[in-house]
Amino acid sequence: MKKVVIGYLYAGPILGKDEYAFKRIAKKLKIDLILFDIFDGPPLNIMKEAFSKCDIFFNNSAEEFSFEIEKTIEELGKPIIDTSQSYYVSEDKWVFYLMCKDHNIPPPETILLSEKLDNAKKELNECNRWPVVLKRVSGTMGEFVERANDIKESITILEKFWKKGSQRLPVIAQELVISPCYRVTVINGKIVQSIMKNAKGWKKTGVFEKRNKRFFIDIDLKKIIKTISSFSKIKVLGIDFLKKGNKWIALEVNSAPAFDFIESDRDKIIKKVLIFLKKEALKTN
Repeated sequence: MKKVVIGYLYAGPILGKDEYAFKRIAKKLKIDLILFDIFDGPPLNIMKEAFSKCDIFFNNSAEEFSFEIEKTIEELGKPIIDTSQSYYVSEDKWVFYLMCKDHNIPPPETILLSEKLDNAKKELNECNRWPVVLKRVSGTMGEFVERANDIKESITILEKFWKKGSQRLPVIAQELVISPCYRVTVINGKIVQSIMKNAKGWKKTGVFEKRNKRFFIDIDLKKIIKTISSFSKIKVLGIDFLKKGNKWIALEVNSAPAFDFIESDRDKIIKKVLIFLKKEALKTN
């Protein structure tokens, strides 16, 4: 039987622990793994030729440029996990908020701010919920996420975001929920890890926390996870939750989620990802 060939997208310049783990475990599973550095690869016409050798692709890069590579792969008729369309949910926090509301899943209370400063002031005053967390709608590993205690701080942050980002990208204002962050990793609808990130500061997601421990998933949260997995259509998925009293709050979803929250779990999760990819590849061949 022909070996399954998986194309693996990552962002260089050097291989990280994930890349070495994927290579090692793929070899044990008798899978051919071809690595593609999205930033320093060969010219696109040569990459297309290499892409044609792969049965399926996995994007383990959260870089925005990787979405264009994904679209190229899709135009070649190759399956990829996850699709470029699925990133619409994970890379737009406002869209995720709307989808949660539509499916009766509680998110933090959120407003989309106008790009006109006077209108943004009015919207924040009408909301009158302090402190607030200001975020760009697109995922940025916490870079464009700041806390504001009043209107004056909010305007200073908005102006800084717009100046730093060189353009007025959309910003949301979100209620600050004081809670640890609960990360759940899901592969094809199945929960494979649940950890609690409890940082000293108010930022609990992204790169701001490395002290993690496992937590128990109750029935209510299982139902929410199932719904989010369904409407997001993301197959290798990380979901961040907060807790407000006894109520679970869905904060955001992540495609290409981190596998290093608990180091001893890394190989186990990557093995599950590879087994899932292999099954998906065999379906299409």
